[in-house]
Amino acid sequence: SLLQLKLWNKYRVSNIPSLIFIDASTGKVVCRNGLLVIRDDPEGLEFPWGPKPFSEVVAGPLLRNNGQTLDSSALEGSHVGVYFSAHWCPPCRSLTRVLVESYRKIKEAGQKFEILFVSADRSEDSFKQYFSEMPWVAVPYADEARRSRLNRLYGIQGIPTLIVLDPKGDVITRQGRVEVLNDVECREFPWHPKPVLELTDSNAVQLNEGPCLVLFVDSEDDGESEAAKQLIQPIAEKIIAKYKAKEEEA
Repeated sequence: SLLQLKLWNKYRVSNIPSLIFIDASTGKVVCRNGLLVIRDDPEGLEFPWGPKPFSEVVAGPLLRNNGQTLDSSALEGSHVGVYFSAHWCPPCRSLTRVLVESYRKIKEAGQKFEILFVSADRSEDSFKQYFSEMPWVAVPYADEARRSRLNRLYGIQGIPTLIVLDPKGDVITRQGRVEVLNDVECREFPWHPKPVLELTDSNAVQLNEGPCLVLFVDSEDDGESEAAKQLIQPIAEKIIAKYKAKEEEA
C-alpha cells in the first residue's frame, strides 16, 4: 500500500529484515540497526538504545599495525574517518589503496586527521594481514562488542563505508567513500556536504539515500550548467538549513 511505501522511503529501508526504533513522542529515529541491538543486548539492559556520543562508544585501547596501543582519547581534537571495511571485499581493498594516499596528503598538509578501522574481516589473521597495509589506528579485532557498537551507532548496512566526523565527534558526511574517490587531491577535506552535486558514477549511490531532485541540462554548453547550478543552489541551501534546524537529515 501507499503507507507501506511511504514508511520504506521515510526510513530509507534498502534490505530486509530491518528493525528501526523510534521515539514515539518526537518521531525521531533512535536506532537504525535494531537487529544488531537485540543480538548484542538480548536482556534489554541498554534500553532505550538511543545514540551515544562517539567518544563513549569508541572508549578503550586502539591498535597501530606495529603492535603499539594507544587510548581512544588520542582521537580528541582531530577530524576522524571511521572506516568500516574488510579484506574479503574487493571494493574495500581498492578504496583502501586510495585512502592511504589521501590520509598521507591530509596529514602532510598539517591537518589533524585520524582514521579508525573497524574491521568486518572473518578472522583475526585476515584482519592482521589487511591492517598491515594501513598507516592509521584500529579497534582490536578481539573486541567484537565495541566493533558492533560502532556499527550500530552509524547504522552500517554495507561496506566499505567511511564516516567523517568533526573534532567534536559529530558526523560531517556518511559519504566519505564517494568524497575520497571524487577528490583525490583532498582539496575539499573535510568534505562538508554540498547542496548541489554533479551526478557521477560514484555519487549516484546517494539517489538511494532519500528524495533527490535531478536537473538535466545540455552538457554541450558549459554556461548552461553553471546557470542551472546558480538557479537551484539557493533552493537547496534553504531546504538543507530547514532540516538542520529540525536536526533531521535533509
